[in-house]
Amino acid sequence: MPAFHLTPAVADAFPDARIALVTATGLRGHESWPHAAVALEELERRLADGSWSPADETDPRIDAWHAAYRSFGTNPRRIRPSVDALGRRLAKKGTLPRINPAVDAYNAVSVRHGLPAGAFDLDHVTGDIVIRHADGTESFTPLGEPGTVENPKPGEIIYADTTDVLTRHWNHRDAHRTRVTEDSTHVTFVLETLHATRDGHLLTTAAEELQALLTPHAERTAVQYLDPAHPRTAV
Repeated sequence: MPAFHLTPAVADAFPDARIALVTATGLRGHESWPHAAVALEELERRLADGSWSPADETDPRIDAWHAAYRSFGTNPRRIRPSVDALGRRLAKKGTLPRINPAVDAYNAVSVRHGLPAGAFDLDHVTGDIVIRHADGTESFTPLGEPGTVENPKPGEIIYADTTDVLTRHWNHRDAHRTRVTEDSTHVTFVLETLHATRDGHLLTTAAEELQALLTPHAERTAVQYLDPAHPRTAV
């Protein structure tokens, strides 16, 4: 089974980071997920009636990611953290995209709690997944662009396995190879914070909510955490 590693250099640069890993085995993506659909619809309804709005760059949760992006040379207003981009889309259009039940579930949790989220189809991962600084020689094929190859800039934080890069700019965009589809049956979902001291309870709540959405549609689920004190865990 693959393991997730947080390298010492990333841990030193972001000592209060914490990552929730929600793993689902025997996932059934072709069946109806009514609770995931309701979660999306509730966010859209609350936005429409003015009782809630997604976190934007004035929110400390988003601002922290903007600062992190700038620290490794990425302009966060041009290349935005995933939760920032998704929240802006919701605020502008009034709706969230419907991709497939598993992706819809983590999108709903991400926007609701203002935390970046992503996912990896573990059946398409090679070796372990390492969160590290890029050296500039790696390759990345963006989600939805199977014919495109990019090279992360040296110093950019990435998720990578033994084949190539799985995310660019930490959590801006996932790779095409490990994308989650209706056919994915073994998936690790990722939720992240840079300020566990302040937002650790929020991360725990979000992970539990995501697990609750996944559990009716999986043989088993589990939640684990990665942080500088616990930089490696198998999933």
